Amino acid sequence: MINDDTIIALATSSGVGAIAVIRLSGEKSIEIVNNHFKSKFGNKDLTTVKSHTIHLGNIIDENRVIDEVLISVFKNPNSYTGENIVEINCHGSVYIQQEILQLFIKKGVRHANAGEFTLRAFLNGKMDLSQAEAVADLISSNSAASHQVAMQQMRGGFSNEIQNLRTQLLNFASLIELELDFAEEDVEFADRTAFHNLVTQISSVLKRLIDSFDLGNVLKNGIPVAIVGEPNVGKSTLLNALLNEEKAIVSHIEGTTRDAIEDEISIDGVAYRFIDTAGIRTTEDFVENIGIKKTFEKIDQAQLVIYLFDLEKLNNKKTSLEKIVVEIEKIKDKYPTKQLLIIANKVDLVEEELKTKVANSFNTKKLIFLSAKEKIGISDLTNTLTHLANKGALSNNETIVSNSRHFEALNNAYTSIKEVQKGIDAQVSTDLFAIDIRQALFHLGEITGEVTTEDLLGNIFANFCIGK
Repeated sequence: MINDDTIIALATSSGVGAIAVIRLSGEKSIEIVNNHFKSKFGNKDLTTVKSHTIHLGNIIDENRVIDEVLISVFKNPNSYTGENIVEINCHGSVYIQQEILQLFIKKGVRHANAGEFTLRAFLNGKMDLSQAEAVADLISSNSAASHQVAMQQMRGGFSNEIQNLRTQLLNFASLIELELDFAEEDVEFADRTAFHNLVTQISSVLKRLIDSFDLGNVLKNGIPVAIVGEPNVGKSTLLNALLNEEKAIVSHIEGTTRDAIEDEISIDGVAYRFIDTAGIRTTEDFVENIGIKKTFEKIDQAQLVIYLFDLEKLNNKKTSLEKIVVEIEKIKDKYPTKQLLIIANKVDLVEEELKTKVANSFNTKKLIFLSAKEKIGISDLTNTLTHLANKGALSNNETIVSNSRHFEALNNAYTSIKEVQKGIDAQVSTDLFAIDIRQALFHLGEITGEVTTEDLLGNIFANFCIGK
């Protein structure tokens, strides 16, 4: 599957910039670039220079100078791909970028496919498959938390844990297979007590990794938060206060927000996707009813629900505390698994007596008083959100699973291991649970790429950007 041709691609973002980086990889990459490079300091030969060095000169097409560049040389096997790599740092003009790309393509260099540099790194043993996938996660990370998860995986923390489990299981599996070869002699090479302890340990580790996926998924993709409540209680104002911009239209007219408005911010390193929804009420307006229907759809998608109510309306008897409590209980009953945060808005417009009454009516610590318009209490809200994010595992540098493919493979491995455990406990014959051992090894190998297919690799690397 490893191609011996030379590939090229723009490694930086397309478009105009101060500089651009064009990357080549392949056995002949240094030789090819050297044929079109003229050093500023004598007749330097790139094929003879030391690895991991940088050289100033011009890229030349016959007698025409295309650009003054810096050339970085990385010689195999000590490069990202494990092949000879050349990186051309040129000026960021789109014209210059294309001229250099076209020059080398005309000389037989092939334009790289999406993720092909990282694919070559995997195929050449520079990283395993889970580390390769972490590269894509690192590029797309949009918060400190998602960056940390990707970095941990790319450094091999997850791979090492899986590899250790697989090695231990493989050692016992070899002894089990040996027993099958001598089945007629009724001998046991594998210590059943030690094997049972190992299977129990593996089962526990797999369960911990599987359970970490929920956290990993939200850290990677952001925590979806739905802001709900009656119309005109300040949901859009709260969203604007959190985002620090006028994202949502604010009006005193009920039903102004008719569609869900979404935006993302990072709070204490964690990304939150806030969704300002249409107000929940009974209305004859056809368009507004569509918005209310979408509100419930967004609550379904959210991990955290913020219920917002208006203290001023409560103070002016335009709504009642009993009605608010009933609405909150409805949301709790409809979405029992979702975290619910209750916010009393417009605290700057009411007396302390009303605040005390409201606080006593809710038997929960997840009640916050704030003024979205005056930005009072916003820090209390962000601190609460940070607490609810539960980053304990991240802070303790524990392995966190954030990839759905890994999650599926871990689940399959866990199912097989539990079957092995049942077989040992029931004292069934070795050949019966040997199949489950092989299955567990297979699924663990899928994660790191020790067991793989071309289709799988194609699907994974197709999601990479060109040039990586």
